[in-house]
Amino acid sequence: MNYLEELNDKQIEAVIHVDGPCLVLAGAGSGKTKVLTTRIARLIDCGIPSYNILAITFTNKAAKEMKDRLERIVPGNYAFVGTFHSLGVRILRENASVLGYDKNYSIIDSDDALSIIKKIMKEKTYISKDITPSYVRNKISSIKNDMLSDNEIDNYFSSGNDSIVKDIYYEYQAILRKNNSVDFDDLLLLPVKLFMEHKDVLESYQDKYKYILVDEYQDTNEVQYKLSKLLASKYKNIFVVGDPDQSIYMFRGANFRNILNFERDYKNAKVISLEENYRSTNNILEAANSVIKNNKERKEKNLWSNKGEGKKIKYLRAYDGKHEIQLVLDEIKRIKDEYDYNDISVLYRTNAQARLVEEMFLKANIPYKVVGSYYFYNRKEIKDLICYLRLILNKDDEISLLRVINVPKRGIGEATIKKIEETARDNNISMFEAISKGKELGFKNLIFELIKDSEELSLTDLVEDILSKTGIRAEYESNKNLENELRLDNLEEFKSITKTFEERTGSVSLEDFLEEISLIADISEHRDDSDAVTLMTMHSAKGLEFKVVFLVGMEDGIFPHQNAFFESQGLEEERRLCYVAITRAKERLYISNAKRRMLYGKDVVNPPSRFIKEIDEDLLEVENKNMFEGEKIDKKKYYSDDVVDYKDGDIINHDVYGKGVVVSINGDIITVAFNKKYGIKKLLKNYKGITKE
Repeated sequence: MNYLEELNDKQIEAVIHVDGPCLVLAGAGSGKTKVLTTRIARLIDCGIPSYNILAITFTNKAAKEMKDRLERIVPGNYAFVGTFHSLGVRILRENASVLGYDKNYSIIDSDDALSIIKKIMKEKTYISKDITPSYVRNKISSIKNDMLSDNEIDNYFSSGNDSIVKDIYYEYQAILRKNNSVDFDDLLLLPVKLFMEHKDVLESYQDKYKYILVDEYQDTNEVQYKLSKLLASKYKNIFVVGDPDQSIYMFRGANFRNILNFERDYKNAKVISLEENYRSTNNILEAANSVIKNNKERKEKNLWSNKGEGKKIKYLRAYDGKHEIQLVLDEIKRIKDEYDYNDISVLYRTNAQARLVEEMFLKANIPYKVVGSYYFYNRKEIKDLICYLRLILNKDDEISLLRVINVPKRGIGEATIKKIEETARDNNISMFEAISKGKELGFKNLIFELIKDSEELSLTDLVEDILSKTGIRAEYESNKNLENELRLDNLEEFKSITKTFEERTGSVSLEDFLEEISLIADISEHRDDSDAVTLMTMHSAKGLEFKVVFLVGMEDGIFPHQNAFFESQGLEEERRLCYVAITRAKERLYISNAKRRMLYGKDVVNPPSRFIKEIDEDLLEVENKNMFEGEKIDKKKYYSDDVVDYKDGDIINHDVYGKGVVVSINGDIITVAFNKKYGIKKLLKNYKGITKE
């Protein structure tokens, strides 16, 4: 029983609980994994056979950690420790024939599922910008995770795009059946179906797994909740650990009310709160407590620590987005003697914010690594957009053409592309020149149209033109899920890059712009990650901890995200995310925002995040205290409100390119011939760096 000596009183109370339902409300950093593994060891010590114990986690990483810890305490045990899906695999393997499958059934991955859906859509000629294969796949996943019956599917998917989804769903299911295959969602749905239709099979598993433990119970969706409830319904020895305040995956179908309703589902359940935190100082924990207490749907608890008060939360207030990240960089340099770069993390609400952070870290020569996402310029949607820009500049760029000729989907297949390549090779012409018919001709004409538009538009307007006319934006908007919302955010954020370039140089030269970003993108490919600051979204940070954490972009509209204001429970979900983000910090926490910033290509002014106002002022150390109080926003730094009229032949001076001659005027854009070093440039008329002689 020596392992009990390492536990606090509340942890011991949870560990020694044996029979009956038990809910453990485990606050952030309160040692829930230790409680779960130690309780399994305790059950075995009490004479319960290890093969009667089932422990369910959400990730393979969590399962491995539990197995390793358990093996150190009770070597050679036979308890099942695994994910919901690994449990589903075991149940299906043992009962495939009961469900009408051969025992050697296949499990298809998400790419296989997408391929099947694409094939169905092609055969049924479901080609529409409003409904994509990814959209259909996500809808089918929702159908299965929500456990909709055929009647419910027929009722809920009865018109428009939904009726198409329904048609594809039934065809998709028929193909899986024919091929003796199941998808990832079936690994949960089919065991539930098995248990509901075959009571004898259910009872055999209830007798096998008399003691059930579930980790991260707040993250269970409908089918996971149903599976665990069915298994526990006979003996009711179910022990769940979780924290409704850390439920941040509603967009994935998680229902935090499952943990809130545990006492309703299991009468006389024992409830234990783990409030002692082993990670953070008390100032950090008090900040988290003061924010989360504003949520109405939660279980009351207050985190505390024996690590002392610690340093106050430092609140950095900046003039603009660049100034904000510069303040972050200055702080990192200031504390570098106390911490390694690996001890430090910068967290942001959306991936779109990462671009500026990465760019400024590069320029400051501070090593960094991005977790949970690609570097900004390597993201698929950004590479697609850049290839369109390159093709506009050089229509003979075959690498770019091959990437985007069918992005978004235009029905231009590999056979067609191969014929174009053969024609180009046989006639010694470029692939673009070789295009002469079919859907590919429509693509060629689109590029010609964009080339013409580029002669009259600024870079920022050209990006908007591409997003609209190519159908890229429409494709992502038609498939409403988190991944595509992030892609849209990134595409909109690309306008901030073009806008900043225009403001800094006054130039709308596509050639100069592409040259500049190619250098940045190339640099970002080469970095030493051995000791690096971690950059990631707040969602990606769940389960991690760092000695020093910076929460950037703490403004209403960014965090909480603007979408939260229009969604039921949106603000409470965002507040839980804030609680998670704050509790990642062990020793130092910084929060920052900007008075104004460039976002999605526009100057925006957002008020400080309401979450900051919810933190007790005594916990904050505020820099630039009056930044947001009673001050008017500065006028635009780079553009003049007065537009100067120009005519052909005017002599101008540019702050970078020097003296030049105006050779043409087109709307707000002037074309200027400079000396041989710079050549001809397109500039914005009202750029402050231009003076007319």
